Amino acid sequence: MNLGLENRVCAVTGASGGIGFEVTRQLCSAGAKVLMISRDPEQLAAMSEVARAEGGQAGVLVIDITSDHAGEHVIAAAKQEFGQLDVLVNNAGTAKWRDLEEAPEEDFRDQFELSAMAPLNLMRAAIPGMLDRGWGRIVNVSSSAGKRPSSKMPDYSVGKAAMLSLSKLFADEYAERGIMVNAVCPGPTGSELWLEPGGLLDQSKEHSGANTREAARQTVGGKRPIGRMATPEEIASVITFLCSDRASFVSGAAWSVDGGSVPVIL
Repeated sequence: MNLGLENRVCAVTGASGGIGFEVTRQLCSAGAKVLMISRDPEQLAAMSEVARAEGGQAGVLVIDITSDHAGEHVIAAAKQEFGQLDVLVNNAGTAKWRDLEEAPEEDFRDQFELSAMAPLNLMRAAIPGMLDRGWGRIVNVSSSAGKRPSSKMPDYSVGKAAMLSLSKLFADEYAERGIMVNAVCPGPTGSELWLEPGGLLDQSKEHSGANTREAARQTVGGKRPIGRMATPEEIASVITFLCSDRASFVSGAAWSVDGGSVPVIL
């Protein structure tokens, strides 16, 4: 299937691993040029080399997207590297497993900065150029926890819910002018966030009392009707579609890619 992404210029935050890196790979495979964004210089450099070795056109920008004027820096880097920016994927995120009373107020603020204020800043910076060309795609990577709050990730849930509201506001404002803004809501995914030592899988294992990591993984996956966790490639495939010409009549959606986790039709 031709996605119409040939020579489109894309920016992907959180691109140094997990879902963000798989989005980068799939966009590059479709012929797009990708500005990979992360605050981890070593990991970003390594993953960008992988993308290039696979034939992708990839540039890099090391930046904390919650910093002042990050949106302006992203647009400037995309223009310097590739001339413009057509697609923005707000994917950066992090989470920690704990009860509501254990989550400090500062972490709620940090999640709001990462999941709402940073995407707001980047979208406001990216949209003027998209309006000039009458075409643009923005995909905000939220979470199933943004639709149904997770009692074990309270601050993350609130931040991701704010992202969904923000996405809908921008979608309604700009769809008629050719810019499709959508959100994707993954469930638990076999990425570094979950699987690296000390990550969400180990944290859930500690809270659940599971004997092994594999038992904890089966417990997490078994809570989904599909019976397992997602792979980063599965989430990235949906994001890549929403970045494409093929998604020309999709606006303001919050696509669940969670194996059926959220038991309502939204």
